[in-house]
Amino acid sequence: MGMTAALLAACTPAAPGNDADVPSKAFPAAHRPVAPIVSSRYSTEEARDRLREADNVMARSGITPGMTVADIGAGEGYYTIRLASRVGEDGRVLAQDIVPQVRDALAERVNREALDNVSVKLGEPADPKLPADSFDRIFLVHMYHEIGAPYEFLWRMRPALRPGGRVVVVDSNRPTAEHGTPPALLDCEMAAVGYARVERIAMPSAGGFLAMYEARGPRPAPDAIKPCVFVAPQSAAPSSGAPHKP
Repeated sequence: MGMTAALLAACTPAAPGNDADVPSKAFPAAHRPVAPIVSSRYSTEEARDRLREADNVMARSGITPGMTVADIGAGEGYYTIRLASRVGEDGRVLAQDIVPQVRDALAERVNREALDNVSVKLGEPADPKLPADSFDRIFLVHMYHEIGAPYEFLWRMRPALRPGGRVVVVDSNRPTAEHGTPPALLDCEMAAVGYARVERIAMPSAGGFLAMYEARGPRPAPDAIKPCVFVAPQSAAPSSGAPHKP
């Protein structure tokens, strides 16, 4: 398959099937605050590179030449550009954002920098619109706390992983209303949709922690998903929250 055909394949959603017929109301709501999208930029690229943020995250995530990866909530493309270099001409990167203007600006940057192994597409808040059985890694960097319907989002994203593929989440360890995600809450929400955590490490260079998940067992039916309840921390308690399942 030529590069053009490969990029077109990466941009083409899976054929409509049962998933397309499942309405959003079938999924439980998130029982915790959702942070608003305030910027397409987490920090300046120069500041992030001084800390070797992307290098450290990609190394820990096992990114190698030839992989196919997705950068969800790609923003201005800090990870997109660096992932494209790491996977090389035999790999592919699909960069996605839900804001049309941000998507368009990133597409212009990809075209300007002649990144032939990158495709850019528009997603939806509750559906990343990823092709099935396509990705070795799916990156959610400093954006998980902005997902308003996490159970639906994770459920619709799950078929996009290849066997052995992993979801890589990078976020800050603070309440979702403060633009972070407590690790225990993240574990709980991921597990509710059938993802098992395989690693979690502190990642100061990325502003918090890195956690990786694999899909395990059958994907649950939407009405079988048990939502996690976020318990807001008391003023004298640590700011990590305490999720539990009802």
